[in-house]
Amino acid sequence: MIIFVFLIGLIFGSFISAITWRIPRGIKILDLKARSICPKCKNEIKWYDNIPLLSFLILGGRCRSCKKKISARYPLIELSTALGFVAISYLATGLDGLYSILIYLILFVILFSIFVIDFEHQIIPDDLVYLGMMVSLFAQFFGPRPICLGQTILANIFAGFLSATLLLLIHLITKGKGMGLGDVKFAVLGGLIVGLKLSLIWLFLAFLTGAVAGIILILVKKAGLKSKIAFGPFLIIAIPLALIFGDKILLLLNI
Repeated sequence: MIIFVFLIGLIFGSFISAITWRIPRGIKILDLKARSICPKCKNEIKWYDNIPLLSFLILGGRCRSCKKKISARYPLIELSTALGFVAISYLATGLDGLYSILIYLILFVILFSIFVIDFEHQIIPDDLVYLGMMVSLFAQFFGPRPICLGQTILANIFAGFLSATLLLLIHLITKGKGMGLGDVKFAVLGGLIVGLKLSLIWLFLAFLTGAVAGIILILVKKAGLKSKIAFGPFLIIAIPLALIFGDKILLLLNI
């Protein structure tokens, strides 16, 4: 079962690597004419050279046509997605049923796509954020119980707008330098997922992981004090951290 889930994750990882390359370049996701090509020599990539992870390993990480190195982003995204699928399936099995597992996996695909795009281009596509909101709301309105951890659906919706309001204040105070509007919009989705109970913990963990990463980048001289670092990836990383450790943190804080 784990192997099957891993293989499905690789397939979705290949899909994520494709759409995260297309979206920032204005290419339609479902444009069948937009075939996979080597970004170096522009030759079309044959189906047998486009098998997730396996083709990269067989080709030694080089294009069959021009022999130039293939970006490591593709196998990394594919492998990360596969491992994410396995982790979600393992953690959710026996707790929420197949329906909830499917919702978690769909949200994972959306969130990871946003993560990659914001990490590479410092852009959070509105379409992906809105899609995530629709999936989350659908799951909470029509699921056997609220998928996300808020006490009620209304509480989860309130959590989304509360989180967005807090980030909007930072955006206004810093005149856009400390927080982008893309992060503000994403906060609505993040709040819907973690719920009202964990929304502040989620934001705290996002700022904490962002600060730690920023300090590390400065120490290794990969960034300066005034360097702009995408905050979306930290908002996304903090979601599973809040869902897994949020209750324990609240317990330690005596809340």
